[in-house]
Amino acid sequence: MGYSASVVLQTPEQNGSHSMASVTSLSDSVQQHLASALTATRPEAAGADPLLRRSDRADYQANGILALAKKAKANPRELATEVVSHVVTGDLIADIEVSGPGFLNITVGDKAITENLAARYADTDRLGVPHAEHPGTTVIDYAQPNVAKEMHVGHLRSAVIGDSLVQLLEFTGETVVRRHHIGDWGTQFGMLIQYLDEHPHELDHKAAEVTGEEAMSNLDRLYKAARKLFDSDEEFKTRARRRVVDLQAGDEHTLAMWQKFVDESKIYFFSVFEKLDMEIRDPDIVGESGYNDMLAETCRLLEESGVAVRSEGALCVFFDDIKGPDGKPVPLIVQKSDGGYGYAATDLSAIRDRVFNLKADTLLYVVDARQALHFRMVFETARRAGWLNDDVTAVQLAFGTVLGKDGKPFKTREGETVKLVDLLDEAVDRATSVVREKAEKVGLSEQEITENGRHVGIGAVKYADLSTSAVRDYKFDLDQMVSLNGDTSVYLQYAYARIQSILRKAGEARPVAHPELALAPAERALGLHLDQFAETVLDVAAEYAPHKLAAYLYQLATHLTAFYDQCPVLKADTPEQTENRLFLVDLTARTLHKGMGLLGIRTPERL
Repeated sequence: MGYSASVVLQTPEQNGSHSMASVTSLSDSVQQHLASALTATRPEAAGADPLLRRSDRADYQANGILALAKKAKANPRELATEVVSHVVTGDLIADIEVSGPGFLNITVGDKAITENLAARYADTDRLGVPHAEHPGTTVIDYAQPNVAKEMHVGHLRSAVIGDSLVQLLEFTGETVVRRHHIGDWGTQFGMLIQYLDEHPHELDHKAAEVTGEEAMSNLDRLYKAARKLFDSDEEFKTRARRRVVDLQAGDEHTLAMWQKFVDESKIYFFSVFEKLDMEIRDPDIVGESGYNDMLAETCRLLEESGVAVRSEGALCVFFDDIKGPDGKPVPLIVQKSDGGYGYAATDLSAIRDRVFNLKADTLLYVVDARQALHFRMVFETARRAGWLNDDVTAVQLAFGTVLGKDGKPFKTREGETVKLVDLLDEAVDRATSVVREKAEKVGLSEQEITENGRHVGIGAVKYADLSTSAVRDYKFDLDQMVSLNGDTSVYLQYAYARIQSILRKAGEARPVAHPELALAPAERALGLHLDQFAETVLDVAAEYAPHKLAAYLYQLATHLTAFYDQCPVLKADTPEQTENRLFLVDLTARTLHKGMGLLGIRTPERL
């Protein structure tokens, strides 16, 4: 994926025509000026990176002179002074000075900041975020629950991280194909199908509409009853095992019974994803069963090409660098000695489908870190088979574990795994209490309290997950998550709602950019941070790192708080200053709204 730093904007009149205006970020503009000055100073340095960074001492600091001086065997401070002599100061670079051993401190002009933000503001849909220069097709494998089993806290991260990456990649112009690889095949289905066959009315619904919770309690009850019979009745066990063979052979009656379980489970899945405020579409659910017809051919291709070999009757792939505790190579078993297929056969068939049928050039798996070895072996096997290559890559975005407040894996008091539905309901209850406390002051109706409580609660859960680097474990602490202070989604949602309140109170005053006005330090800091939004979104999408967007948005809200404290908006010194500050806060609100949306989190207008 390649990204362009320059942003193409279209005004409504230009939309559809070839006339386009371009907006470049301030940092890119400064970088270009410095690169030209470097080339003018040392023609052999053409293309050298000035290494521009945001700085506490000035707006930006360029650190690239030191490496250049070392290469040219020159005095870095003298070289830096020479570069400065080739920089033309004006609206963009208001001031530039040499600091320390040869750093450059650069201050940008107020006019350039406001004009740049005005261009972003005019681009209402994208706020100046460019599309990818060379977009491709990415298949994202995420949100993978199991049929006939309740979703627990372990299913949270795959769903939340995956959904955010779908939003981010689509926003940058990538074609995204969603895949939910649900666990819908295997030995336990023989037991369930046989039991349902012998107790045919267990899944009959009295009402026409059945809720997700009812669907799951039906399945849960049925599973427990089937398991009890399976463990206590040898004849039932034999019949159940025969059913697995019928299922794998595609027996019509058995498949129809199996479909009942899948349909019942989907009612439940959809209800949980709806609670999570996530769109899961039926055609995107392609479970393990979806690759059954490919398994035999996958094995044949691997064996004929010599990638897989028979070992003690099983079809295996061996790796020199992957060994077990005993020092012996650990194989990837594609087909068992009894002829049954393992997960590897299904995963390799899915790769073939995604590469050759869906024409993907990136396969992204949002899967628990504990499966890292399995996926490393699967990807290496697919590379040896030629299904993955320099043009088609597979990436596991491995994520860590959700821990309880005690830092141990999250369990109930009884030591059971926490049900995802219970967790989400509790988050919404806590958030609704927080919203209710402030509701009277804002004048929220009961309906708004309920709705906002849902958005704040679910947002709190998602943000806690997304603000942590995926690979790290994190503590699930609801008190902290719904706190109005600190790095929480509630803090960001309140920042957004606060701006909407100011805009409502502004009366006749409207947001208008005034590039001629001098900016206060807090206005400059807010403006320079807003300018980094496009760059941040592109980096986050390219690195699959939503936590970096969460960090950017938290910093934005922090800059906004400092701005409020130091710069009155509605009581500014002049009408022009009020308009300019309204423009700054409105762009901040739009950036918060867009950024939170890319994380899958809603921003209520009033809180």
